[in-house]
Amino acid sequence: MLTSILETTTTTSLDMTTMALCTLVSLALGLAIAACYMYCSEKYSKSFVVTLAVLPILVQAVIMMVNGNLGTGVAIMGAFSLIRFRSAAGSAREIGAVFFAMTVGLATGMGYIGFAALITIIVALLYVILSKSNFGGNNAGCKNLKVTIPENLNYSGMFDDLFEKFLSEVSIEKVKTTNLGSMFEVSYRIRFKDERSEKELIDEIRVRNGNLPVLCARVSSSTEEL
Repeated sequence: MLTSILETTTTTSLDMTTMALCTLVSLALGLAIAACYMYCSEKYSKSFVVTLAVLPILVQAVIMMVNGNLGTGVAIMGAFSLIRFRSAAGSAREIGAVFFAMTVGLATGMGYIGFAALITIIVALLYVILSKSNFGGNNAGCKNLKVTIPENLNYSGMFDDLFEKFLSEVSIEKVKTTNLGSMFEVSYRIRFKDERSEKELIDEIRVRNGNLPVLCARVSSSTEEL
């Protein structure tokens, strides 16, 4: 099951039947990886999901064309490295999915279709379990709070009583000046005791900061980038 079906082929030719079998397996596993990613992700683009589905076939085709030729393999690796400079930085989840698809493509390209299927099942199950559980979810329920304060007010301790009343966790993340230095923008990382008290907290803050802008939002997804 875990042996290569290409053991009997030579380094100068490929059997069409074997190649077709590897391609079909790559397609099936690529679709499975794409489906797993869609199931575990709240947001995704069609272009990225399609890329995940076809990536194992592309990698498999490259490995079969190299077919043991070291010089060709080095040249193709150099060509693939150029793609990095033409793409935007992705999240940790996206990069992991790309490596997942590439690993499966490498396995099918070497003829290890049994190993490719086994690793797809194991990694997909692990991916689903860890994504749907609270593993590593220390930011679950956290939000970013940005408060604009006039420069004549001291932001240190200004809202401590409100934070103690409404929040279970709070920390200052960043302080910067805005509006030509006439105001401060203070960023907090917070966690509510009760999510339903969000509006009440914002109203209390607006009373103290002179009704200047207050922003409460989910933690930015940029923290997931590698």
